[in-house]
Amino acid sequence: MTLADHMVLIVDDDARVREALQLLLTASDLSAVGFESAADYIAYPKPDVPACLILDVELPDINGLELQRRISQGYHPPIIFLTGHGDIPSTVRAIKAGALDFLTKPFHAEELLKLVRSALTQDRANRVRQADLARLRQRFDSLTPREREVLPLVVSGLLNKQAAAQLGISEITLQIHRTNVMRKMAADSLADLVRIAGALDIPVTGSRRC
Repeated sequence: MTLADHMVLIVDDDARVREALQLLLTASDLSAVGFESAADYIAYPKPDVPACLILDVELPDINGLELQRRISQGYHPPIIFLTGHGDIPSTVRAIKAGALDFLTKPFHAEELLKLVRSALTQDRANRVRQADLARLRQRFDSLTPREREVLPLVVSGLLNKQAAAQLGISEITLQIHRTNVMRKMAADSLADLVRIAGALDIPVTGSRRC
């Protein structure tokens, strides 16, 4: 793992804690940057690399749990909470909201490093999935309005003549649209197209008739 392919983001208002964390991480070949407030973290231009967020609960501007809630509206790196005042309700709230873990100061260095590496691995996988989904959405956007009507009928299992009847078009025209859908969505088979439709949350319409 090189210093350019990831980032560990630390939000803690205690300068000594930030410095200790950065020293620990850099000594383990992990790139890190620290912030003393939620506002500083939000304003920082995040690099487009796998990342993880080490977040204190008690911050000078807003609560760390509140920051977690705010950034949950969009894509954000996995969060590891680190606090000197842990309690069960806060822990439960953080974990339910998706935090990777909730550690209490003083922490064990090896435990934290293990969590950081796990978080970076998780974020790397998440980014791959996000990129794959973005490509699928671009392909779907290339479909014509009629092709977008054909796709859910095809993946529902309807025969060509059944799907054509629902749309009020000829079977030959339906077949042409179906071929275009398969080509534009880069689907190698009907099973592949079904998988793609599921990834895009495309509702299946129609039903198979015997």
